[in-house]
Amino acid sequence: MAKAIRINTVGGPEVMEYVEVEVGEPGPGEARVRQAACGLNYIDVYFRTGAYPQPLPAGLGMEGAGTVEAVGEGVTHVKPGDRVAYAGRPTGAYAEARVMPASILVKLPDAIDFETAAAMMLQGLTVQYLFHRTFPLHGGETILFHAAAGGVGLIACQWARALGVTMIGTVGSDEKAALAKAHGCTHTINYNKENFVERVKEITGGKGVPVVYDSIGKDTFTGSLDCLSPLGMMVSFGSASGPVPPFSLNELASRGSLFITRPTLFSYAAKREDLDKMAAQLFDMVSSGKVKIDINQRYALKDVAQAHRDLEARKTTGSTILLP
Repeated sequence: MAKAIRINTVGGPEVMEYVEVEVGEPGPGEARVRQAACGLNYIDVYFRTGAYPQPLPAGLGMEGAGTVEAVGEGVTHVKPGDRVAYAGRPTGAYAEARVMPASILVKLPDAIDFETAAAMMLQGLTVQYLFHRTFPLHGGETILFHAAAGGVGLIACQWARALGVTMIGTVGSDEKAALAKAHGCTHTINYNKENFVERVKEITGGKGVPVVYDSIGKDTFTGSLDCLSPLGMMVSFGSASGPVPPFSLNELASRGSLFITRPTLFSYAAKREDLDKMAAQLFDMVSSGKVKIDINQRYALKDVAQAHRDLEARKTTGSTILLP
């Protein structure tokens, strides 16, 4: 038996229940992992509220780190005793232990501890694919990245600096602006005080940027399009403010033949060889010190409702973990 978070209905933070569950033995292609830490991400809110539907009752959480206790038939890339981390479906990371698909597990290097791993897998792999595959950055570009002081954002600030990229980041307060700048963001825009479209045009001498990375969604979508230079790419990878409403493709044409994509980590990491390459690059960035993972909030697993409230109220910065 193990403690875990379960939901029987969708709704607010109060629908999450701290219960005891039967863990069981891993079947073919599965592994049982005793978790040392779990990650908290905004996608967890989408599942909790039903914005991303899943069969109920269900678990929550998509990221964690711990030790393999047992493996099922056909699992060869990890073995009992291995230190591992993961980010991916199915949900259920909010737990002391779980049986899960072994296919998303990656071995942790000795230099990375469990808490760091649990805080960085989903967010770090997201930055990896955004910067190296969705719109590959080579250095010298000027980019716009929304929510620069969030978990993904602070990793992006550092990664951009390491690549030699000029990053313009939006934030919601002066304190968050200082945090983003301390992590390598070149220019910050407090969207509660400034018009981010006007500031981007000012910073770029009216040219706009070749790419916008936007996890905010509804509130920033049109403005993000207005920040792009002709033939630029809008990368909409989240919807913290709500889903982007339907729009006409003519909106892309009228702004200079823009491109738009709605990527997910799970598509980019679907092939094992791709996941291994992505994880290796992330581990290298962190082990080398080029990217430091800031765990600015820690909550006991049983206090997950408060963690969700703080996340939705935008009171958190950097990464947040839950401790079983």
